[in-house]
Amino acid sequence: MQKLILVRHSLPAIKDKQAARDWRLSEEGRRRCERLAELLAIHHPGTIVTSTEPKAIETGQLAGERLGIPVRAALNLHEHERPGTHLDSAERFEAKIARLLRHPGELVFGVETGDEARRRFSAAVERVMSQVPAGNVAVVSHGTVLTLFLAHHVSGIDPVRFWKALGLPALVVLSYPDLSLVEVIERVV
Repeated sequence: MQKLILVRHSLPAIKDKQAARDWRLSEEGRRRCERLAELLAIHHPGTIVTSTEPKAIETGQLAGERLGIPVRAALNLHEHERPGTHLDSAERFEAKIARLLRHPGELVFGVETGDEARRRFSAAVERVMSQVPAGNVAVVSHGTVLTLFLAHHVSGIDPVRFWKALGLPALVVLSYPDLSLVEVIERVV
């Protein structure tokens, strides 16, 4: 059985004046990657593929270095596209995400619907997996697209509850290609 290990990036250093897509990891986020690597090692990934966002690349690189496996970035694994979205209060941001997750066919905010983000992400995952026909693969990405993907493919997931539970980092292990849930680790600290 091949495994697809979906990883939410580690804790970023949030900067008000900088777009979230440009954030890098905080010192604590880098530290958490050590434990992430230990948990990934249990599932024996042969490669790590990240989104092109710095926080995902750093998460993948730190875990990959510790595991001694190759890391590369791939297109279209990035977060739901919401350029120009400024930091809201936590409550307002969570309300926007909840609406996006509950109504993925609607353009809630940003420039793509939840369904569009999920289809983009799903196609990118399929491309990555087709390039690695054997062995387990870890994909480091982002909370909203991971939740949209999982809610679509795994029955019984309440997307809002799942998204809120995901820590920085977190990981979800699926069998591939059937996408059966193997394990969820909501928080790596």
